[in-house]
Parts: sequence; structure tokens; C-alpha cells
Amino acid sequence: MYLSQDIKPISYLKAKTADVINNVNDNQRTIIITQNGEAKAVVQDIKSYENLQNSLNLLKLIVQGENDIENNNVIEQEEMFNDLVQKLFS
Repeated sequence: MYLSQDIKPISYLKAKTADVINNVNDNQRTIIITQNGEAKAVVQDIKSYENLQNSLNLLKLIVQGENDIENNNVIEQEEMFNDLVQKLFS
């Protein structure tokens, strides 16, 4: 992150909205918007946002799997595949 380029006041966003959007899409770098000196919002290109959401979803699945292992909520692989084949072909 380049603080001088990636943090902008809200007045900059108001005056140069199209430029900010184009810059975010071209460079795929997030812009932090400040108001009264405090960070208040983030402007991000859609592809980076989608990638972030996908990453968070994968992390949630990992946590869910770890919780299942801790709670001994597991089945053998062979049993799982047999159940899956039964459901698919029944």
C-alpha cells in the first residue's frame, strides 16, 4: 500500500469520482476514503472484491471442517463415497 496514493479524503472522491473508479479498476489497488481524518470507506474493484469474498468463504469452510474434527463429527472416506454413490444413482 502506498499511503500517499491509496488514502484520499472524501472531498477528493467527490471531485474525482470517475478518476478514482478508473484508477481502482486499472491498478486493482484499494483506495481508503477518509472523513475528518478518519478512515471511513474503502473503494475496491469488483474482481478484487470477488476474490476477497471467495477467500473468506474458503476460510469459513476450513474453520467448519476443523470444528467438525474437534467435535468428532467425521465419517470414513469410503463410507462418504458409498453414501454419495447411493444418492446419485438412486
